[in-house]
Amino acid sequence: MNTQTPPAERDAATEPSAQAGRARKRGAFVVGLTCIAIVASLLTAGIAPRLQARTAQARQVAAQRRLVVTTVAPTRAPATQDLLLPGSIMAWADAAIYARTSGYVQHWSADIGARVKAGQTLARIDTPELDAQLQQARAAEATALANYRFANSTAQRWQTMLQTQSVSEQDAEAKTSDAAAKLATLHAAQADVARLQELVSYQNVTAPFDGVITARNVQVGALVTAGGTPGLASMPGELFHIAQTDRLRVYVDVPQQDAGVVAPGTSVWLTTQQYPGRRFDASVARSSDVIDPVSRTLRVEVDVDNRDGALMPGAYAQVHLTLAAPWPALELPVSALLFRPDGVTVAVVNARSEVQLRKVTIGRDFGTYVEIATGLTASDRVIDNPGDSLAGGEQVRVAAAATAAKSTD
Repeated sequence: MNTQTPPAERDAATEPSAQAGRARKRGAFVVGLTCIAIVASLLTAGIAPRLQARTAQARQVAAQRRLVVTTVAPTRAPATQDLLLPGSIMAWADAAIYARTSGYVQHWSADIGARVKAGQTLARIDTPELDAQLQQARAAEATALANYRFANSTAQRWQTMLQTQSVSEQDAEAKTSDAAAKLATLHAAQADVARLQELVSYQNVTAPFDGVITARNVQVGALVTAGGTPGLASMPGELFHIAQTDRLRVYVDVPQQDAGVVAPGTSVWLTTQQYPGRRFDASVARSSDVIDPVSRTLRVEVDVDNRDGALMPGAYAQVHLTLAAPWPALELPVSALLFRPDGVTVAVVNARSEVQLRKVTIGRDFGTYVEIATGLTASDRVIDNPGDSLAGGEQVRVAAAATAAKSTD
């Protein structure tokens, strides 16, 4: 009996089991892919954000390690500068008037505040002793004149007799010498009369120039002495004090750094506290051309017209000098300067965002701005408000780059 199963039957019997195996394999593969997808999703949802956070954190830390700075661009300094200096107003001419002769004050005619003209009589001094001395000197002059005339005529007669050998030559020369001596005596007497006449003319105390009387220190009946003090102990030596105020002098001390650009004719204007908002035009008249070794300043005289009498001598004024710079340099705000032991320094950011420290030389001072004479170019990016700990070569990040606006006042 043949029990062997035919091949066709065997294939038919094993087909369902093979299909079931393949199905199980496909199911296992799908399950594996699903697990892989789930794991990948979990990794993406958990690990990727952490990686991104770490990357962002690293970038933030790297950015925070760089100092954030603000830069300013240098600008051209102004061609002119208004230099403000304190000034002292002085009278164009100022004189103390003393007595040139001794006597008693007979009367005075000009009080404090009076405006007088040159040659106007301010007071008269009574000098009876001087008048008597003048009369005596004139009498001595008359005597000397009579003696000279007699001696001269005698000398002429003796010269005539000498020609006829009537007198000796020695006697004739003696008469001639006596006439010359009498002439000298006459000249001395005439000089004494002229001196006393000049002193008598000083009985009238007159004004030396047009001006205003600023002090009167005499009273009627007060004793005054030539070049001395009046009789009252409380009075100073001068009888009057006069000042010429139609034109004034203003003295200012210009700092050494600006002295080179101040010259006669420089434009000037004045302001005072009693006239707010008013400008008084003036001009530089002259300077001392010498720097004071103590204050390191140049004394400059400014002349101002004061025919309206608005300004008063002795007052304080603010002098505005308009200084012109022939070659204006660059300027920076003072907040961009670093004061280091080796000198004034600025911090510049180069193309690689690195700090470069440069020593500079300061020129003119404009208050909130200063002129940089050397050490800077117009294309430099200068750090504003740099910290004292800033070092050369340090990496920085520029937050904003702008030219600082300056005041045009």
